[in-house]
Amino acid sequence: MSTIIQGTQLREIALGKYLQGKTSTLAGAAVHQIFTVAGGEVLITALWGKVTTALAGANTINLQTDPTTGDTVVIATATDLGTTDTAAGTTIGVTANTLVPATNLVKGGLPLGPIMVTTGEIESDVVGAGADGVIQWFCTWVPLTAGATVVAAA
Repeated sequence: MSTIIQGTQLREIALGKYLQGKTSTLAGAAVHQIFTVAGGEVLITALWGKVTTALAGANTINLQTDPTTGDTVVIATATDLGTTDTAAGTTIGVTANTLVPATNLVKGGLPLGPIMVTTGEIESDVVGAGADGVIQWFCTWVPLTAGATVVAAA
């Protein structure tokens, strides 16, 4: 049997371009830029994380959009990902696959999306004492404005 279309091509048709974002090393309260959006609006079709170094310690982690112009908006919140340690290899998704302010980030779950984002940053914001660990973030996206792009934050 021959393969007419490759898996990566099918993913791009269904979800858009795939991108591995900047790794967030968590050590106390801090904002971490994950993705940078340039040139206009994009539709994030899926956004998820994978723990690469176990998370330990009570924390709240927000995912937020921080546009160059406009308000910073929390798009998902996690509490307690580290109170009971989150092991390396665990994926982080959401409890619902629709954009609802303060959607809960959970171990496992569904990818967050779709989300319309404009020029600026997509960030993780560790609130309070925070937790120690590392999260690698991923997304798929399509441009809504001609020439718009998403790249891993510098």
